[in-house]
Amino acid sequence: MGGRFNLALPIWGSAMDGVVDVDFAIGMGKLGGVAVLNLDGVHTRYEDSAPVIRRIAEADRSTVNAVLKEAYREPVKPHLIAERIKAIKAAGVPCAVSTVPARAGERADVVQKAGADVYVVQGTVLTARHSSRSYHQLSFEDLVRACDIPVVVGNCVHYETALELMETGIAGILVGVGPGAACTTRGVLGVGVPQVTATADVAAARDEHMRRGGMRVAVITDGGMRIGADVCKAFAAGADAVMIGTPLAGAEESASKGFNWGMATPDPNLPRGTRIQTGTKATLREILLGPARVDDGSQNFAGALRSALGVCGAHDIAEFQHVEMVIAPSITSEGKVFQQAQHVGMGKS
Repeated sequence: MGGRFNLALPIWGSAMDGVVDVDFAIGMGKLGGVAVLNLDGVHTRYEDSAPVIRRIAEADRSTVNAVLKEAYREPVKPHLIAERIKAIKAAGVPCAVSTVPARAGERADVVQKAGADVYVVQGTVLTARHSSRSYHQLSFEDLVRACDIPVVVGNCVHYETALELMETGIAGILVGVGPGAACTTRGVLGVGVPQVTATADVAAARDEHMRRGGMRVAVITDGGMRIGADVCKAFAAGADAVMIGTPLAGAEESASKGFNWGMATPDPNLPRGTRIQTGTKATLREILLGPARVDDGSQNFAGALRSALGVCGAHDIAEFQHVEMVIAPSITSEGKVFQQAQHVGMGKS
């Protein structure tokens, strides 16, 4: 991000309430990554969000949507935005926060004064030509000028749209529409692009933007990654970082201890997500840095990425972004007859 924000571990935690609270953000920051706190979530609506998270996690399938809608009726409290950011920063780790576009302008000042390092503006799909009849049109140029911290926007899956967004001065862009395990956008709206294709297109826009003299904009593949192989493919397709949610929901430190629901799940008019149960499977350190205790790729994402770089002869991520990719639908099943028959390793699913 132009040298203004760097991570030892190029992995972001999605702004999902069931995953990221203040403690989780601190824990992930200490491991070298960054977890994004949702400013429109329960952690900024309630002084003590733990009972609310627990109520959502414990709701049965027939009532969970109603429980979610009720929980998110409580208004966001500006003083809690500042308090949550300050608590994360007090631990000496990076702080990234996410807001819906409609509130991005009004929250920019409090977010910066509280000490956040990155400001994420996130919607189902964003464009530099965004317009709305329900609220003032957001200008990303104006927002970037008003912020002394990097502005990351999303989501986007299209070359021309990404290029226009990059020309507004943003520092990063989130890639993906509907790939997340808890997201139902593709079923509700019928909109989406496979993540490798979307990442490659947005990365191409980044390269063109740089060719025209613009600064490098971080491409962050957001969602649809379950195991280390998925993470590695995102980087090979051109990503500078990845954003994951459901794999982290399975961490012992996650806010809900094994559940996840998307940012649009509690929408009062058109929910575009569902609550899913992952169960707790490992510590956050094991998931991100290892050592892995299982053989299915769900742990030690950093180790998987390092090994993939080595296998492909890449010295760093920049080189890895230029490796050759092929379409191989059978690559995970080829030669795996015994694993599939015995439901071990790559045959578990």
